[in-house]
Amino acid sequence: MAITAKDVMALRHRTGLGMMECKKALEDANGNVEQAIALLRERVGGKIDERQTEASEGAIAVAVDNGRVAMIELLSETDFAARNDRFVSGAQKLAELAAKVDDPASIPTPEMKEVVEDLRITIKENISLGRTVRLQGQKVGHYVHHNGKLGAVVAGEGDLSDELLRGICQHLIAADGKGMLAEPLAVDEASLPAEALEQAKAAAIEEAKASGKPAEIAEKIAAGKVRKWIDDHTLLGQIYVREMDAKKPIRDYLPKGAKITGFARLQIGG
Repeated sequence: MAITAKDVMALRHRTGLGMMECKKALEDANGNVEQAIALLRERVGGKIDERQTEASEGAIAVAVDNGRVAMIELLSETDFAARNDRFVSGAQKLAELAAKVDDPASIPTPEMKEVVEDLRITIKENISLGRTVRLQGQKVGHYVHHNGKLGAVVAGEGDLSDELLRGICQHLIAADGKGMLAEPLAVDEASLPAEALEQAKAAAIEEAKASGKPAEIAEKIAAGKVRKWIDDHTLLGQIYVREMDAKKPIRDYLPKGAKITGFARLQIGG
């Protein structure tokens, strides 16, 4: 079958690869476009698989579908690739697909794998789907930092405004454990990991005993330290970053009867 320049251009438009690569693939596939694309995936993908460069750059994308919020991490070798329009739109497509899937265990789906492979072919880098987070709730919120490398999602119930949910997500971005806010371990005291709480209690008791204070006073000191540790390490106990001057924890900003049921934070390279 004769391969025309128009055929080659059409394949180049679909894959973003060079003219000679597309022409050779079409010739080897006897003009069958889908077979040519499969050949290109095999050839270009294979070359990428042999690379030793770590995919440590990338972008975060979020999508919401029917009370479900999904946040994905798409990884690349270079920041240049991560800022590519195709890469960014591909990340968003993956988030949208992840939000629609009923069974999280099926992620990545065949369609999601195809999106990643198409990006690998087009951009010619070691691109891969990283972590995927999904939350379900009566209300969901999300926020992706302007650099595209930090994202947070939250789910809850009750009269929670979109603005408050967005603000809580921005709080999660700031709560990285490197500044004044620790990265929260749980929503509230009831959902804290038992082992972490026991370790905090044991450390507080030892510190109180070492102070040489009378037992009754030492006990109160230890209880106070544990209370502070709980507030510092739970989302609802932390001072709301958007209202730091008020020195009020996030729980004080929730409307009566409302609650936060889950949250997640992703950071490229973190």
